Amino acid sequence: MRFSLKAGERIFINGAVLTVSQKVTLSLLNEARFLLESHVLQVTEATTPMRQLYFVVQSLLINPQEAGKVMGAFRKLHEALIQVAADEAVKDTLGKVGDLVEADRTFEALKLIRTLFEPVEARPSAPAEAAVQAA
Repeated sequence: MRFSLKAGERIFINGAVLTVSQKVTLSLLNEARFLLESHVLQVTEATTPMRQLYFVVQSLLINPQEAGKVMGAFRKLHEALIQVAADEAVKDTLGKVGDLVEADRTFEALKLIRTLFEPVEARPSAPAEAAVQAA
């Protein structure tokens, strides 16, 4: 896996945060859990249930030493979202997200969750979605 970083950009690899002082191209030669800074959602941006789910899954990737605690939060929020989802396609995608997270394929789960941002967030907010935020 090869990717380029700009000066000052951060990357999260296996729980470590790395920053570069100048433009650089990195090659990962073995399996590693990583997330580019551009894909990191800040806690202040987790303003909808789907973004909250993304934030929780991202935490599994960025902070693997806390995975035990975070998995409990993931399972609770994930189940609540499946229960309130009105659209079968969204439920199906959420089911796939759960399978990926349980299989420790968090990066793929994050990509799937991002595909749900627009379709779910574009709809008028439903009372059930507000209930998930309270959960």
